[in-house]
Amino acid sequence: MRVGLPLAVLVAFAASALPARGQTAPERDAIIGQLSRFDSAPELDIAALKQRVLDKSRSRARNEPEPSKRPTIVPEILNLPTFTVDIHFDTDTPVIRPNSYQAVGRIADALVNAQLLPYTFLIVGHSDATGKREANAILSQRRADSLRDVLVNTFKISSKRVQSLGLGEEQFVDQAHPTSPANLQIQIVTIGKVAEVEPGQAPATPPPAPAKKGAKKK
Repeated sequence: MRVGLPLAVLVAFAASALPARGQTAPERDAIIGQLSRFDSAPELDIAALKQRVLDKSRSRARNEPEPSKRPTIVPEILNLPTFTVDIHFDTDTPVIRPNSYQAVGRIADALVNAQLLPYTFLIVGHSDATGKREANAILSQRRADSLRDVLVNTFKISSKRVQSLGLGEEQFVDQAHPTSPANLQIQIVTIGKVAEVEPGQAPATPPPAPAKKGAKKK
């Protein structure tokens, strides 16, 4: 789901280098340092993972463990380079609050840095254990989508480099404290390297140079 942004909001994002009130934005170099520690990663089927989370959030099993003891639903990303950031949204919506514009700008600035340009990323949304479980999964996905859309549409990050996944309350940031505000944070995860050539696509070849016209005889 794409979230439309009015012109005034886009201008505010463009001015994200200005100090943000009420929130300390992460340093660009800290983001780069954390996300550039990439070695290798498993192949991730993001569509299948989204369905896995949604199916689990609808679980009504009688022996379902309490939130703090639920098994990790996407263990594949646990050991990948991750940067956790506090992005504030309007209550129960995917609308990013103005006091997080600077943080979003810092993320965008880091992703286009030369050290991170070779990599692809996953925007991971989370929620705490407050409210309905399925609704939390859906909202976390919408919020991850919202941040991805801003990075792609406003900051012109290549859409091929950024994907999104909402985990709801199926995989907490703070597992021991399911209702902690820490579980509302967003995670940026390095998940692979940019393919130099799309599968089945031949490398582009430059067009032939135009033939030189012969000199006119006088």
